[in-house]
Amino acid sequence: MQIKNIYGDVLFEVPADTLRNADLRNADLRNADLRNADLRIADLRNADLRNADLRNADLRIADLRNADLRNANFEGAILRNADLRNADLRNANLEGAILRNADLRNANFEGAILRNADLRNADLRIANLRNADLRNSDLQNANLEGADLRYANLEDADLNNTILEGLILG
Repeated sequence: MQIKNIYGDVLFEVPADTLRNADLRNADLRNADLRNADLRIADLRNADLRNADLRNADLRIADLRNADLRNANFEGAILRNADLRNADLRNANLEGAILRNADLRNANFEGAILRNADLRNADLRIANLRNADLRNSDLQNANLEGADLRYANLEDADLNNTILEGLILG
């Protein structure tokens, strides 16, 4: 599998099955084309994935702590049980992404698109969701304690059994 940037330049080549459980800590994957990639259990701590295309990628149980994911496209991606603590997802597209049971504590989703996202049982404590688009998202049983939801759009979001203590609203 060739890992390319959005301009078509090959960043590196790896066998298609080697990204599962791959050690990509501190990797520079800016503008990478990772559509449909199998990144289950991959270690992407501190990776730079700015502007990366991860549409429909499988990132179940992936470790993305402290990753730079600004402007990345995760539309339709599976991030179930992923660890995104302290990740920077400003202006990322997570429309229709599955983030069920994900650890999103202290993640920065400012300006992110989370329409139709599955955030059931997600831990969003102290997350920055300012100006985020959460329309039609499923936040059942999620923990939003201390999250910043100023100017976020929660129209038709499912907040059943969601922990909403200490929210910052504006």
